[in-house]
Amino acid sequence: MPDQHDVSPNNPCPFLRAMVANGYLDGHVVPLGKLTEDIGKAGGHQGLHLLGDKLAAYGIAAIANGFKNIPRSVSSGAILDELRDGPLDKHGAGSRILDAEAHVHPEQIDRFASFGQDYANPDGGTERGLNKTQIKAFMADNLKRAGDEAHWTYPFMMRGEWPILLDMLGKGEGNARYLSVAEVRTLFVDRQLPKRITDRLPPPRM
Repeated sequence: MPDQHDVSPNNPCPFLRAMVANGYLDGHVVPLGKLTEDIGKAGGHQGLHLLGDKLAAYGIAAIANGFKNIPRSVSSGAILDELRDGPLDKHGAGSRILDAEAHVHPEQIDRFASFGQDYANPDGGTERGLNKTQIKAFMADNLKRAGDEAHWTYPFMMRGEWPILLDMLGKGEGNARYLSVAEVRTLFVDRQLPKRITDRLPPPRM
């Protein structure tokens, strides 16, 4: 694996962690324009879909460091190494794959895989993955597992996580579109994005 930049444990988003580790984003302050532009490119969409991706990313990034910090985020950028304990942190009500010290728990990836099935890989063969319905079941079980610790806002927050990963990293089309468990494992453990995603991005910083 190539040399990577350090990533703060206080950046809990696996996609952003991979972007920082591989030099596509700075690990501290990132202007919202830069952040939304790169997320849009990574998604690979065009037209209104691309505009929707950027608007959603902008809104999420603007509140990620706290509502009282929205003016600072809009003027200066999101602080990626200060996302932990922010308004988007579900405090254990999520997948629990990545803990507060940024340690990966492989058994939680196995649990994620248990909600899926084998899909025909467009690149050949079959692989384990989760489609939209299976991801919804996984997120519902995360909330059930959290019990009374789950806040009423968490289901809304979750819409900006695994479903977005499915949209950006998924393979296949329509109901057959799935999120590869192998690529999720690589995203969390190795902090690497698939080549088809990085090919859409500008060259990383040194």
